[in-house]
Amino acid sequence: MKNLIFLFLITALAQFSCSQKKEFGSEISSDSEQIQAGKLLFENNCSTCHSFQQNGIGPNLSGVTHNVETAWVKNFIKDPSKIIASGDPRALRLVEKYKAHMPPFAGFSEEELDALMAYLHTYQHLPDTLPKAGIEDPIPDTVPDSGIRIELELFSQLPASDTIHPLAKMTKMQAIPGTKRLFINDQRIGLYELVDKKPNLYLPINTLKPDLVSSPGWATGMASFTFHPEFKDNGLVYTAHTEPGGTQKADYSYPDSIRHFMQWILTEWKAEDPNAVKFKGENREILRVDIPSQAHGMQEITFNPHAKKGDEDYGLLYIGFGDGGLTEQGFAHLSDTKGREIYSSILRIDPLGNNSPNGNYGIPATNPFAGNPEKAGEVYAYGFRNPNRIFWDNDGDMFATDIGQHSIEELNRIEKGKFYGWPIREGRFIINPYGKFNEIFELQENDERFGVTYPVIQLDHDELAAIFAGYIMPYGPLEGKFIFGDILSGRLFFADLADLNSGVKSWGVIFEGKEISLLELCGGKRVDLKFGQDAEENIYIMSKTEGKIYKVIK
Repeated sequence: MKNLIFLFLITALAQFSCSQKKEFGSEISSDSEQIQAGKLLFENNCSTCHSFQQNGIGPNLSGVTHNVETAWVKNFIKDPSKIIASGDPRALRLVEKYKAHMPPFAGFSEEELDALMAYLHTYQHLPDTLPKAGIEDPIPDTVPDSGIRIELELFSQLPASDTIHPLAKMTKMQAIPGTKRLFINDQRIGLYELVDKKPNLYLPINTLKPDLVSSPGWATGMASFTFHPEFKDNGLVYTAHTEPGGTQKADYSYPDSIRHFMQWILTEWKAEDPNAVKFKGENREILRVDIPSQAHGMQEITFNPHAKKGDEDYGLLYIGFGDGGLTEQGFAHLSDTKGREIYSSILRIDPLGNNSPNGNYGIPATNPFAGNPEKAGEVYAYGFRNPNRIFWDNDGDMFATDIGQHSIEELNRIEKGKFYGWPIREGRFIINPYGKFNEIFELQENDERFGVTYPVIQLDHDELAAIFAGYIMPYGPLEGKFIFGDILSGRLFFADLADLNSGVKSWGVIFEGKEISLLELCGGKRVDLKFGQDAEENIYIMSKTEGKIYKVIK
């Protein structure tokens, strides 16, 4: 979603004049070693969302310590929600502009905060203020409320894997195909089975993969998992997790002049006994990929649940792999490769094959670029910033949500070999990835020459900040409708994928007899919304913030 590691600092807005008498930051150190330490902290924790050239997910930070009180900046880093809740005008302006809360960095020591200030203080001036060239309000229409309210009940609670929010970093719920056994992950810990609504640790990936890291970032750790359609017989389950850059040699990388901050690893696990309540068996690495930040990596791995034996798709693994933060780091050319690399793509592989470049998996002959020496044969479709959820509707059509940069959230109908626009498009708008890419512009008359396939649904950040797909609702007043929501606020939406002209509408929930927003239900700061579904097609709403799982009542 945009992997929101917000060091959510205020920039020198128009309200703060360069002619102010007070000299901000005069107490900040200019020691070179402290500056270098601060640079490392910034790169590891802040650079995904912030730069010193332009606004991105969060504001441009050039000049911030020269225009804002040092104590205010430090306090905001430590607990931004507290500052926002106090009604602080600066903080409220940031929330209004960037539509999101950042997570707290309460773990930073005073020494680390001083080092970070020292580094920020080396950037003395904001860029010249230019007239707004992009579109002020790309989608003026607002999403209407349907009036539909659906009841939730508390179903389960994952054990806390940290003492600060998010308490449990779940991202996915899935039943083993052909069984009622239901599983859910915690990115820090591994894979739980929900037995009588209680979590039983099945696969402790943090123990079995000791190099795993789940910070910084809300998307790192064991981000996704999926069971082979024949798990009951072959015991195969797949996971995607992160390790520090340089842990091992990557299968896919880029020039050494660009930092290798993190690696995404796809692993196959083979259980000795598929019926066992705790994993025991072997594992093998399938694929390892370098990225320069903690953002937009291997957020989704899944099999087509509609595929049957003999179908083209049966047993083939789909992988949603974003641009890894390459565009935000200033290397858009590495995510704009037209299928020559695996970045910014949805991949399709045969995990049981061996004709890949590293010999650990197969490249299906029916892939669009299979056998093309100038393309990555794994690529099924490309042009995504962060394809964080892949699913199929009841007709077997494939869709993927794609989290946008600064303006637009997308739902795309996925077709083999098609280009979906990133990094030169955000939704149905032009973006300049080599300039001020927080601005978007209307399409031009010659747009068809770029060969972009555009989203079937697009919403701007007036409605939601980071899209996450649910399911085709199998029951209740939304039966047959596609449900989705905003990861941050938990705002809920639906659409009819068979009749897109009917538009998008919002819906809400009732808990313990009271209509309530998910933001209120989860503590009023951040929801970090996810959806789940069990073998009986019950739908669940999950929140990383509190580690709670709610069942949508039939």
